[in-house]
This record gives sequence, C-alpha cells and structure tokens, in this order.
Amino acid sequence: PFYLTWRAKQVGEETRFIELAGEINTAMPGKVVDKLAEALRSTAGKSLKDTKVLLLGLAYKKNVNDTRESPALVLIELLEERGATVDYFDPYVPEIPPTREHAALAGRQSVSWSAETLAEYDSVLICTDHDGVDYRSIATHARLVVDTRNSMRPWVLPKGRIFTA
Repeated sequence: PFYLTWRAKQVGEETRFIELAGEINTAMPGKVVDKLAEALRSTAGKSLKDTKVLLLGLAYKKNVNDTRESPALVLIELLEERGATVDYFDPYVPEIPPTREHAALAGRQSVSWSAETLAEYDSVLICTDHDGVDYRSIATHARLVVDTRNSMRPWVLPKGRIFTA
C-alpha cells in the first residue's frame, strides 16, 4: 500500500485512505500496551513496571517465521520502556534475527513451552495466533491473557482473566 501511495503522489493523486490506514496500524501497538496496562491494573492492582509478560507469537502472521514488519517487536520495546520484563514464545522463531529497526532485540531466544513457564508470568499477550499452540494450557495456567487475535474465544476463562485488544 505504501508503494501505491508513493506512486500515486508521483502522478499527482492523493491516497488519504491508505495513509490513514497506515497511521492506524502504526498506532495499534501503543493501544495494545495501554490495554495490557489497564488489564493488569484492574485485575491485579499492578502497573507494567516490574511485571513479567510472555508475548506469544513473534512472526508477522500465523504459521510462518517471517518477522519483518511484525508489531510484536514494537510491543516488546514499548513494554520494556514502561518497565516490564518481556520474554516470548514462538515455535517458528526460535531466535530474533537482526534488524535495523530493532537491533537491540537480535539474538533473544524463545522460551520453552510448559505449564510451569506460563505460570511464571503476570500476563500472556497473544500477538500471533499460530496453529498448534496449546491454547488450553494458556486458559488453564495463565494468570491474565490479553488476546489481540481472538484465539482464546473457544476457551472459557474466569471473568477478569482474559481481555481482547
């Protein structure tokens, strides 16, 4: 879409709708972080500072290993800026590759998946809804879930433990 915008400007056309969509997409990670902060505050009386967040899914879309343009990388940075400790689990991305935009994240490794691992975190933030992830385990063991992909819809969690963003 941004190439189309660039090309359209070369011939004197405006593409405000495409530009507006880009602005909305760019703002979404900040909104997700605010949603997580509010969920932590309302359920556990905590702020993001000194909380442990497990980010589920680093890839740009489900069932691939491509992290280019992934909002999950931005989410990690925003959460850490607000004082959270962030780890991630992604079966397709065992290690964060080097990027220009997120150079400081390169080399971080995915945590292992287990019920014990899930229970260590104050919150699970679902960013990419890979098939094959044990969502039942999240429903059973996570203290709090913020789900940006609506992947927890089939699972019943006690009121106040799951939020959609």
